Amino acid sequence: MAKSARKFFLLPALIAILAFSSEGLPGEEPSAVTRILRRGNDDSQLLVLRSTRKKRSVPRATPSVIPAPPPAAQPDANGELQLAAWGAIVLDELTGKVLYEKNADAPQFPASCTKIMTALLVIEEGDLDHEVVCDVEDSKVGESSLNLKPDQHFTRRQMLYGLMLKSANDVAHALGRDNAGSIEAFAEKMNRRARELGAQNTHFVNPNGLHNPEHYTTPRDLALIARAAMHQPFFRQVVGTRDYNWNVNGVVDPLHNHNRLLERFPGCTGVKTGYTIPAQQVLVSSAMRGNREVISVVMHTDKPGIWNDSMLLLSYGLDRLSAESTATTATATETTPGTATPVAAPSPLASPTGN
Repeated sequence: MAKSARKFFLLPALIAILAFSSEGLPGEEPSAVTRILRRGNDDSQLLVLRSTRKKRSVPRATPSVIPAPPPAAQPDANGELQLAAWGAIVLDELTGKVLYEKNADAPQFPASCTKIMTALLVIEEGDLDHEVVCDVEDSKVGESSLNLKPDQHFTRRQMLYGLMLKSANDVAHALGRDNAGSIEAFAEKMNRRARELGAQNTHFVNPNGLHNPEHYTTPRDLALIARAAMHQPFFRQVVGTRDYNWNVNGVVDPLHNHNRLLERFPGCTGVKTGYTIPAQQVLVSSAMRGNREVISVVMHTDKPGIWNDSMLLLSYGLDRLSAESTATTATATETTPGTATPVAAPSPLASPTGN
């Protein structure tokens, strides 16, 4: 009885509190008063219906997307960079000097980074306005594609954008077949050119990188192939392009470059992404600071690693070149005029043998 009476006397106070809270603050629109319904004398039938106060809407500012700064490229106590990739390398694009490497001669699957060699051979062949006529075999190539149809015509120039931005496997097939007459003949040309560039641990069987146990390369070899390709002005133009309109009979299909470092890493100049389940994530990338450029390769890494590993390697390589340039300048300043020994400028295609 005492408990019931206590609840009875507390009820008016509760109503007053709820009513006051429903009035809101000055300038706020009040909500409906909280209703308290009492059914009979049974306190268990007390129902409190609460309405929610209308809140002022506060507009949220949308932050602009700002590329993250390159990671600090500091090796650990053992002189190693913390990379997720199974194999990696970064080299000086001008001289071919290796600035850092990890399992650089261990064979890995290159996936679509194969297309760097495909593009190089097509560009070296010349006549980029030559029209390639697609056939049935091109249209059957799966995975990433631009849905080529038999008898469609595209210039080599146009197809190179589809090859390197969309990473279209059917385009790679068409370019290889057009270049050498068959995929087998084109693979022979790929392997021959690889050996000429010093890529001794590489073997290609197709122009697109679709998985084959006999299709492999190494981080070092892939860097050498990319370095040769980057000496081709049109190749450099293509891999540095973020967006391209693929035009088929007036119907435009916008292509966006898969290489996110073009947006994320200051000074990025290319090159190519790759992925298959056996290969995992692969990326060849390049970046320039001032007049010096580096090329990095990461193979068999994970999804964060394809970007983080590459940014770390690019930063490390560019920092090394900057430090060497500063040291050279300081030494030259301290040298007595007339006694400095002249140093021959390195050839743009200096042999990387031994690096």
